[in-house]
Amino acid sequence: MNNNLQNSFSSRKKIFITGIAGFIGFHLALKLKERGDIVEGCDNFNSYYEPELKKARASILKNAGIDVHNVDIRNKVEIEKIFKNSNFTHITHLAAQAGVRYCITHPQAYVDSNLDGFVQMLEISRQFGALPFIYASSSSVYGLNKKIPFSETDATEHPSNFYGATKKSNELIARSYHNLYKIPVTGLRFFTVYGPWGRPDMAYFNFTKLMLESNPVPLFAEGKMLRDFTYIDDIIQGTIAAIDKSYPDEIFNLGNNQPQSVLELVSAIEEATGAKATFNHFPAQPGEVKTTYADISKAQKLLSFEPKTSLKEGIEKFTLWYSDFYK
Repeated sequence: MNNNLQNSFSSRKKIFITGIAGFIGFHLALKLKERGDIVEGCDNFNSYYEPELKKARASILKNAGIDVHNVDIRNKVEIEKIFKNSNFTHITHLAAQAGVRYCITHPQAYVDSNLDGFVQMLEISRQFGALPFIYASSSSVYGLNKKIPFSETDATEHPSNFYGATKKSNELIARSYHNLYKIPVTGLRFFTVYGPWGRPDMAYFNFTKLMLESNPVPLFAEGKMLRDFTYIDDIIQGTIAAIDKSYPDEIFNLGNNQPQSVLELVSAIEEATGAKATFNHFPAQPGEVKTTYADISKAQKLLSFEPKTSLKEGIEKFTLWYSDFYK
């Protein structure tokens, strides 16, 4: 075997992804596989949003040679069976109960997945050799902070909703596991991720559906809320860099560093689809923050993170996928 090929195999990672049939997990798995890593993962295919979308993602992953286990992260016995003699080198933990509004009515789901499930996967890391643990946090940890842009050094003790509180808890728990067991932990605070194969509960997805069906869009707080919309390919680039670096104990913002209003999002969808939006107006919902805005200077320095996709370009790509997938 020539030296270049031998070095390629020796540097190849074997990465276990939780939530692999989810939006980010799906894209991450394909990109890691494409570059030559061995990828495997689990998902519980719950009904938070249409399971058919997750099953379609899983089918593509399986066709790409990626094993997708239908297992809940809280089922430690089954997860241990997968890890036994598998020689994983990294865990990327993306499985979680998502959604700010859903947590108002279903807090127990967040306890089960985001707290219990999170600890179960850290225990797996500890049990199988203190594997580097790269996990999804969220911009929601910044809660009611007034200072913008949000920096990793900002205080995050004032969550505006229970989802954000569970993600802040993840960061504290991960740090304690690092201190106790020397597990390398990296938390990634994702900012409003969007793109093809995305989550139907997200505004951009729901708005596109409603507008193409000539139904009114629910517009909260006059559409003036600002979000740091971040395209999926940029998020994947930052996540892979975090896996490759596997710092001992770090937290990074991964955002577009360019917040735009919900009305600007609607305009981008109108331009991409030719549909014209009509609105049903509502006041701001409990737990919603007015602005998310990522200071990405730390990720730029330590992960070479450079988001490249504008909202206009990203929405064009999403709506093309949407039209093709839903015909």
